[in-house]
Amino acid sequence: MSWDVSLPRMYRDLAGWFPLITPVEEYREESAFIASLFTRADIPVIEILELGSGGGHVARHLRDRFAMTLVDLSPDMLEMSLRINPECEHIQGDMRDVRLGRQYDGVLIHDAIMYMTTEPELRAAMETAHTHCRRGGMVVIAPDFTRELFEPSTSHEGVDDPSGRGVRFLEWVWDPDESDSTVRAEYVYALRDESGDVEVVHDPHEVGIFPRDTWLGLLESVGLEPDSVMDPDGREIFLGSRRR
Repeated sequence: MSWDVSLPRMYRDLAGWFPLITPVEEYREESAFIASLFTRADIPVIEILELGSGGGHVARHLRDRFAMTLVDLSPDMLEMSLRINPECEHIQGDMRDVRLGRQYDGVLIHDAIMYMTTEPELRAAMETAHTHCRRGGMVVIAPDFTRELFEPSTSHEGVDDPSGRGVRFLEWVWDPDESDSTVRAEYVYALRDESGDVEVVHDPHEVGIFPRDTWLGLLESVGLEPDSVMDPDGREIFLGSRRR
């Protein structure tokens, strides 16, 4: 199947700003919760494959506990991740069809799963996770929301670095059509360089939204025993145990 491989600017020419858009320190507590989920596997989890690893911010907090292999579609994001996770293996690939020819004790797909905007894409990503997970291992998938938990939202964040560079951004998430499987995430960045010049950029993202029954049903359809838990922020995290 031919997939759409277009990427928002955040993962292309704006990737160098990513550490200021979402600082690595902000992932510490969430990553600790994710690590705890892998203890539910039937085997000890030592090696983890992360699909859609982005800038490596989750891996930064997991790498001391697990041997991490990081796969992402964007070479620019892999370059950013390599700077903070030099001990991790980095591979460019698409979570929908990458095949590494090896298996891991655990497979993680963090919020990059949101870019699966159709059921065939979502199932393909889960099939990739199943293929790379050892028997007895665990798949952890952490979407930002399900259809049942979605609420339109607006937020703003951003930080500065010692060089004088800084980012402030607005995130506006809304659903123009509740009958389909996508929502819109509009990002507006104010990017200040070392000289003090500021550029304003609009970067639209289209992301997927599915009911929890779809998540659970697709996990089962690829051969994983499905389950879910709520994280401390009220998001539903999906688990898939490979028992055969």
